[in-house]
Amino acid sequence: MRKIILLALLLSSLAFGESKVYMGAGYGSTNTQVNHADSSTQEEISADLLRVKIGYGARDAYGIEFSLDYINSDPKKYAFDVALIKAFDWNIYVNPFIKAGFGAGKLDNSENAEKSLTYGSFNIGAGLYVPIGEHFEAELSYEYKNRSYEKEDDSTEQSRTSHANVVYVGFNARF
Repeated sequence: MRKIILLALLLSSLAFGESKVYMGAGYGSTNTQVNHADSSTQEEISADLLRVKIGYGARDAYGIEFSLDYINSDPKKYAFDVALIKAFDWNIYVNPFIKAGFGAGKLDNSENAEKSLTYGSFNIGAGLYVPIGEHFEAELSYEYKNRSYEKEDDSTEQSRTSHANVVYVGFNARF
């Protein structure tokens, strides 16, 4: 058992030997289709997204990322996401990556008498890191988010779901 633990620690130190903490911020545009479960109606909502994030990983290997999103829609949305990232070094100027994760969020209905709703999401995405020197990079990405909202207490409507497409441009600093 000790050998397995030591081997796991050794492999993890090798995998993250060049890893760095990074912080980033950026802007995105989101297009969301909201499906109402009890009817065939669909809403389409476009909104701006602001994101701040912190992560740990290498630009050309594996990483984990935590992000906070503010979505300027009606009603406003706030989200917290966790994603695992696999980036590739193909000896070209950019580093492509894929990512998958999950998140949770809240629709802020404080301006209305309605209760605020929470939601959970499953996220997948792909993009490019564009290095700007050793410690900085631009990020271009696309994400798909499948959200499931909590059911309102006083409603006979079943839970809502939505499908969001996000195009994101950001800037990261690695330490």
